[in-house]
Amino acid sequence: MNEADVTHLSLPALPPGVQPLCNGSALRKAGRRLALLYGAVLAPSGLRQSQHSLLAHIERAGGPTISALAAEMVLDRSALSHNLKPMVRDGFVALERDATDGRARRVVLTPAGQAKLQETKALWNVAHARFERLFGEPKAQQLRALLEEIYSDEFAQAFGADAN
Repeated sequence: MNEADVTHLSLPALPPGVQPLCNGSALRKAGRRLALLYGAVLAPSGLRQSQHSLLAHIERAGGPTISALAAEMVLDRSALSHNLKPMVRDGFVALERDATDGRARRVVLTPAGQAKLQETKALWNVAHARFERLFGEPKAQQLRALLEEIYSDEFAQAFGADAN
């Protein structure tokens, strides 16, 4: 398929009697596919899509605590710590003691991290524009809105409340 000729993709409906994937499986598969596609565009920077996302979240939050960053990224603290280690090792991120609470650590971008984020933002913009062109901007906006609803705390609370 020639990318220039495609304005948006449309998939056929499932044949009668064919069960769709469960929601969780479909979301995981889509997430893995997008990570591969964005990752291929980000490859020249040496960072994976998840690492770019981590730097972008840190910048957006302005030096958050580890707990606040984990909550914002919908990760548990141990997974976030695991993801931060190579970023600290490579000098893109620093963990600093919070000025008001010595027990808390703040995650900040170093100058090298700021530079790497600017490099990856340019590449990410290419991937994002490609996705929007192929998937269709209105569908992409709708997808983001639906996904934001799913990862919201309110949805998680309602989902858990239904388990009782």
